[in-house]
Amino acid sequence: MDISIVKNAIIEQRKVNLPGNLYYKAIIDFTYNNNHIEGSTITKDETASIYDTGTILTSSDKVIVLKDATETKNHFTLFKYMLDTIDDSLTENMIKKYHFILKDGTLTDEEKEWFNVGEYKKLKNYVGDITTSLPNKVSDDMKELMNWYNSITNKKVEDIIEFHVRFEKIHPFQDGNGRIGRMIMFRECLNNDIMPFYIEDRNRDFYIRGMKKYQLDNEKGYLIDTCLNSQDNYTKLVEFFLEENK
Repeated sequence: MDISIVKNAIIEQRKVNLPGNLYYKAIIDFTYNNNHIEGSTITKDETASIYDTGTILTSSDKVIVLKDATETKNHFTLFKYMLDTIDDSLTENMIKKYHFILKDGTLTDEEKEWFNVGEYKKLKNYVGDITTSLPNKVSDDMKELMNWYNSITNKKVEDIIEFHVRFEKIHPFQDGNGRIGRMIMFRECLNNDIMPFYIEDRNRDFYIRGMKKYQLDNEKGYLIDTCLNSQDNYTKLVEFFLEENK
């Protein structure tokens, strides 16, 4: 399939801003899944409600976590910014902007100073059993990652997945790395004429296993298979919506 058709359809349908098209499905489903993988309490219906009306209709006994609701709204803004800059080259400054958009307004006054929104981490962090880059090494490690990635002339989906693995190994931000990394994968697929995809929350365990196997044992197959499965699922969604317009 000509991926430029997919890209143009998402961009053009955004202007229409009506439910029931590929853009609407992408922004709602991607936001829900990307946040839910990281433990967000916002359901898919609540995600759609925030997007459609700016409100949340929920059960009377549920307590809404303000940070989760704000990050849901911010993820919508991030997805739109990703589309606005889809034809630009991926840079460190763009990645930092992604982080600022996602985390803006989610912190208390006490958290703001050390969290460093939109900039690289000040404090050590970790993910599972993975040792991440030390704060004073992040800038150099990110430059090395970008130099490697930008040296690839004809990027394949495996290269984009490799970038994701290396990015998450660096874990450059205090929080939000997974969501930023998965947004970059979606973006870079579109930018390089590859069918995009997002990891579905139902495949979270496979995704986490794949990341660990890739990072710790250099076993790439588990993660690549999970990503390709997600890509197949998104392809079916694209075909459904584009066939409707024939």
